[in-house]
Amino acid sequence: MKKSLVAFVLALSTIGAGQTTGAPTQAPPATSQPQPQKKEIKDPAEYNAYVGAAQQTDAAAKVSGLEAFLAQYPNSVMKEDALELLMGAYQQAGNQAKVIDTANRLLAANPNNARALVLLAYNERAAQKWADAKQHAERGLQAIPKMSKPDGMSDADFEKQKTQFSALLNSVAGFSALQMKDYASAQKYLRPAVEADPKNVENVYPLALSYLSATPPDDVNGLFFIARAANLVADPAGKDQIKKFGHSRYVKYHGSEEGWNELLAQAGTTPLPPPGFTIKQYVPPTPAEQAADLVKNTPPEKMTFAEWELVLSQGKPEDTEKVWNAIKGKPLQMEGTVLKVSTTELDIAASSDDIDAKRADINLTMTGTIPAKLMPKEGATLDFEGTPVSYTPNPFVMTMEKGALLTKSGPAPKKPPVRKRPST
Repeated sequence: MKKSLVAFVLALSTIGAGQTTGAPTQAPPATSQPQPQKKEIKDPAEYNAYVGAAQQTDAAAKVSGLEAFLAQYPNSVMKEDALELLMGAYQQAGNQAKVIDTANRLLAANPNNARALVLLAYNERAAQKWADAKQHAERGLQAIPKMSKPDGMSDADFEKQKTQFSALLNSVAGFSALQMKDYASAQKYLRPAVEADPKNVENVYPLALSYLSATPPDDVNGLFFIARAANLVADPAGKDQIKKFGHSRYVKYHGSEEGWNELLAQAGTTPLPPPGFTIKQYVPPTPAEQAADLVKNTPPEKMTFAEWELVLSQGKPEDTEKVWNAIKGKPLQMEGTVLKVSTTELDIAASSDDIDAKRADINLTMTGTIPAKLMPKEGATLDFEGTPVSYTPNPFVMTMEKGALLTKSGPAPKKPPVRKRPST
């Protein structure tokens, strides 16, 4: 957020008492008709004190005069105008603490003073006081439609002023909401801020994050604006970082990088998603579909144990039947991790997932008693042979008989120890 915007707010209070603050009129003679559209100061001394202070060009003199006026006339009809001028005078004097203090005094006089709310919201955002910044920004947005046009300002300039105020307050409210992980509010406020200034990456990038971080995320809008931000950021390192992040999220959502470069090009020339804009979402295959694909493309004899497990536990009946018929009753040699031992029976985990979970997926009955000197230890990796006789699909356990230990000096397992199941 640029400091020039705050300077713009304060400039409204420093142009002159006869223009932006609504110069008061002195009480008219009895023969004159009153002008209700202007604020009136009936006491000539009060009038002179106000005008004298407001027309000072030296910041210190202006501060002194306005503070004296407010102390002497605390209930003046020009109190709010004087505080607005004082806020600008302190800014000219470089006293930021007093600018904030005066803004709070201004809100005490008028809780809906938009200029004070803009200043407080901006400064609280800079100080990372997110809740306060969001509250003042929201109040400011509600106050803008009620603003009175300053005397001497054209209708066009007044509308421009209100538009700039709205953009600034939407930016503050949205960014503060994003920091508070209130993603719905962040989207609510940042979207109009981006629409008001589509080239301001300080709003575009947070808007993208608010869409992508929501639960559930709005990936279509989020990916468009992350691509837009990648086009707007000037720093090469920052541009590359945003592109990598956007590419990663795009591939995750779409299933491939197809179309990513086209989206970058489109977002470079189009400030907002066009009507009907969409990105096709990748829907991963179900476990049953993965199993069917495995059976279609890989002979059962060449599948890993983890792939048998996937088909036998998740596949359709015709797929499970094909795989089971291919391996049932045939001696198989493989590798696994021992989880439980007895003299005639071993519980083994053969897939990587089950090894990590310490869950047995094979129950192996040996051909005879295991000699004490060959007894495997729990947790050890074991090469073994067994003949499948049955299985339960869920939770998956394959029962094997005719078990035998394969020693290092004996024949190597015919099947390589590939143990990771396909992702489901």
